[in-house]
Amino acid sequence: EKQGVKVSVNDMVIKAAAIALARVPEANASYTPEGIALHKHADIAMAVAVPGGLITPIIRAAETKGLAQIATEAKDLAERARTKKLKPEEFQGGTFSISNLGMFGIKSFASIINEPQGAILSVGAGEKRPVVRGDQLAIATVMSVTLTCDHRVVDGATGAKWLAAFKPLIEDPLNMIV
Repeated sequence: EKQGVKVSVNDMVIKAAAIALARVPEANASYTPEGIALHKHADIAMAVAVPGGLITPIIRAAETKGLAQIATEAKDLAERARTKKLKPEEFQGGTFSISNLGMFGIKSFASIINEPQGAILSVGAGEKRPVVRGDQLAIATVMSVTLTCDHRVVDGATGAKWLAAFKPLIEDPLNMIV
């Protein structure tokens, strides 16, 4: 915020997802009639509600960008999506999608995959829940996510491997900068 940029939870989810895709490259894939296409960059499509449905503008090569840059791009893309000012290349060709309904208080849900992508992450609301730390009961803010996979592209084991890479990044965002 000191630099005039406000980073949202969604921006952190985008960055964590992109890093996890870089660490588990077999999850950054799409289905084609010729076979599975593996992608070099994590082009993260983020669902934005618009009149009459959704559109998914893309943060290109998100694994190479800092949180401030992701926040700036995401805000700009979402605003232009709502005003119907996106160019086709700004919403076509993503490699992985994120749908976040947490801001509506939705705890958990499952999204439908945007073909030909291999997976989509559904992000629920962060809420205070009881957790066990060591032998003690504590209260922590917990967010539920659901990964939906096209098993022709990303099977359950690969999806679990990706979630295992994503979890420590989102639980401790400092892990995204080391």
